[in-house]
Amino acid sequence: MSDRPKDIRDRALLLIGFAGGFRRSELVGLDVADVETVRQGLVITLRRSKTDQTGAGRKIGIPHGRTRWCPVAALEVWLSTFGIEAGPILRGINRHGRVGDQRLSGEAVSIIVKKRLAAAGFDPEGYSGHSLRAGFATSAAQAGASSWKIRQQTGHASDAMLSRYIRDGEL
Repeated sequence: MSDRPKDIRDRALLLIGFAGGFRRSELVGLDVADVETVRQGLVITLRRSKTDQTGAGRKIGIPHGRTRWCPVAALEVWLSTFGIEAGPILRGINRHGRVGDQRLSGEAVSIIVKKRLAAAGFDPEGYSGHSLRAGFATSAAQAGASSWKIRQQTGHASDAMLSRYIRDGEL
């Protein structure tokens, strides 16, 4: 990825989406006011989600990464480079590289995931906006995280629902 506006935005989208185990609707629904910087990284408040229709909200921790693929740094670069201080975090960018005020759609997340997979040399068939969420759940399970801890991050109500997201890493 280069430092074009879309590259900076997409890096933040992919890394925050994966680290948070977010649904695409949760990811594009984030506003700057939903993000709190703390010593360990970020605390992101989901004000509403598919399983929280009453809007009780849920806090998600995003720790600092130890490599150049740090989700916290990627989000900070996106916001500071383009002076995004309020409103939607993930926004459309026109063909001239100008960042708009409108939030991305959930479908845009799917398009970005597929485009970035193809650019990295992977076949994008079989991937979608939910691939970030499934990737997080799978990676966490392979790293030995408990299902309770994974569900705490993703908001899955049960191990049965979570198991649908954990892919077989041996295939």
